[in-house]
Amino acid sequence: MDTERKTIDREVYEGERSLFQAKNLLIKDTIFGEGESPLKHSENIEITGTMFKWKYPLWYSKHICMKDCTLFEMARAGIWYTDDIAVENTLIEAPKEFRKCTDLRIKNVSIPNAEETLWNCRNVHMVNVSAKGDYFGMNCENVNIDGFTLYGNYCFDGAKNVEVHNSKFLSKDCFWNAENITIYDSFISGEYLAWNSKNVTLINCTIESLQGMCYIENLVLKNCKLINTTLAFEYSTVEADIQGKIDSVMNPNGGTICAEKIDELILEQDKVDVTKTKIYCKTEKDGQAVCKPCQPKLVI
Repeated sequence: MDTERKTIDREVYEGERSLFQAKNLLIKDTIFGEGESPLKHSENIEITGTMFKWKYPLWYSKHICMKDCTLFEMARAGIWYTDDIAVENTLIEAPKEFRKCTDLRIKNVSIPNAEETLWNCRNVHMVNVSAKGDYFGMNCENVNIDGFTLYGNYCFDGAKNVEVHNSKFLSKDCFWNAENITIYDSFISGEYLAWNSKNVTLINCTIESLQGMCYIENLVLKNCKLINTTLAFEYSTVEADIQGKIDSVMNPNGGTICAEKIDELILEQDKVDVTKTKIYCKTEKDGQAVCKPCQPKLVI
């Protein structure tokens, strides 16, 4: 925004609501110590080199730019109900950050204690973010991610309209109950990937998952690797182009699966219509990989 800002430089604030309803400020190299909600209901604030050491620093705020800052462990639940906020080059030690925020941009941020972080947020852009904690990203909508590293289970449960690039997930039960998820050039390791979800697409990804990708409506895998991925695709409709082998496939609901080899195919005629799924094996013709009908090891 073009409004001229008053500068606050190298100050120390204590006590509750120390800058309540502040507007049009540039806050530099300042410490917000013990005292809840120092910038509650603030607007048009640029914050650089500043430390937040207590709870709820930015609630019901808007038009916030935060760079090179630190949120300590007790700055928990720090940024809730805030719209149009950019957070860059910042260390967030506190859990439960970002709740019901809209138009949120996070870049070059580390969140080592990210339990219950990024819940119910909309219009989120993340670039080069690292996080460790369970239940990251629950019920978020319209999320674009590039260069994300997550250590934590149950991420993006209930999320909608998520696009991910160049990321790594060590996460059990991730992307459950989700819808319209597209993941490119990424690595995912964790049991029970993406159960009960709809419109899930993985492109150029490497996946390791026990009973991964089950109960999915419209699952698409393009040029993916499945490493130690067993009992895959149960009750899923799937279009899968897999590089290398699949250890085992169990009772898909329909579609096409093409891989170089499937070690074990489990089809139980009393549970699924086995005619709805076409199984192909890859072979090479004229230097190009092509799929042809095959009969993998079948357990009925």
